[in-house]
Amino acid sequence: MPKMKTKSSCKKRFKVTASGRVVAAQAGKSHGMIKRSNKFIRNARGTTTLSKADEGIIKPMMPYAR
Repeated sequence: MPKMKTKSSCKKRFKVTASGRVVAAQAGKSHGMIKRSNKFIRNARGTTTLSKADEGIIKPMMPYAR
């Protein structure tokens, strides 16, 4: 039986925490910062955990993430 493959896009964008939650970068920070409020930019720093519904989409794409 061959090894299962991890989606390269998921490998680059997501990590799984020890408790099993999926961590991702905050959305909306690539460009267009002038039109965004300072509050939005401040709150969108760092990373965030995905919702349960989004985790269900991502986890099958990362079969070896624990």
